[in-house]
Amino acid sequence: MSNQNFRSILTGSFSTPCADNPTVAMIEAAYHHAGIDARYINCDVKAAHLADAVKGALAMEWVGFNCSLPHKVAVIEYLDELAQAARIIGAVNCVSIRDGRLVGDNTDGKGFLASLRDVIDPAGKRVFLLGAGGAARAIAVELGLADAAHITIVNRDPEKAGVIAALVRDNTRCDATTGGAWAGKARIPEGTDIVINATSVGLGDAQAMPDVDLDTLVKGQVVADVIPNPPMTRFLREARGRGCTPLDGLGMLVNQGVIGVELWLGKTLDAGVMKQTLRDIFGASDAG
Repeated sequence: MSNQNFRSILTGSFSTPCADNPTVAMIEAAYHHAGIDARYINCDVKAAHLADAVKGALAMEWVGFNCSLPHKVAVIEYLDELAQAARIIGAVNCVSIRDGRLVGDNTDGKGFLASLRDVIDPAGKRVFLLGAGGAARAIAVELGLADAAHITIVNRDPEKAGVIAALVRDNTRCDATTGGAWAGKARIPEGTDIVINATSVGLGDAQAMPDVDLDTLVKGQVVADVIPNPPMTRFLREARGRGCTPLDGLGMLVNQGVIGVELWLGKTLDAGVMKQTLRDIFGASDAG
């Protein structure tokens, strides 16, 4: 009996509110499928308790944790080191603990990029990006690091878009500009290869859609949405109907999980198991 081990590897997430985050179900299903004795613990951590939560993870010898809102920037002061992307983006959503050292990374953009690469290599491509929040910032930086040729960023507040464009220009070889104020329907510039909705429009609403002139979509373009639920958003359905290649937000969410666990355990989980778990939770299908 002496070879039995009753100690699980500990990973998890610190955010608030956290009850509606399905990451725990997705990752634990993949741990189980891989035969890894690990747990992913979904913790509701208020802002005032973040420092204690980080100390607790260290004390209990967790191997890593995700940080979601509102902790992605605040967590940085408790870390020993930042990976390149996290440093440029200025936000961390994935922390690895190795030999008592805390290393912060950002897998938001990396998850999107891994999903995008299933359908197109962004190197040398022209991108049109809707939105200038945290997801847009992470995606823009990763596209820049992946040598996209040009990114046009549009946002209701053009100053926020300008900040991200400057970040990309200053830290990567990619050129980035703003498309001016996003008033009325956004028009997609000619020569665009990839269109990305990085706003929250469409989340939980199968009929909502970002304000885009659909007639400026071109057959053969890749049109991506960061929204995982519903996976096939109205924006993607409209794009598919115009001969574009749709890319849903499920892949981004799944790949973030895969990349995070690779950072923590050095093991690659089964993305298919994770995606199916999310589809079951969201009651999703490709229909529509």
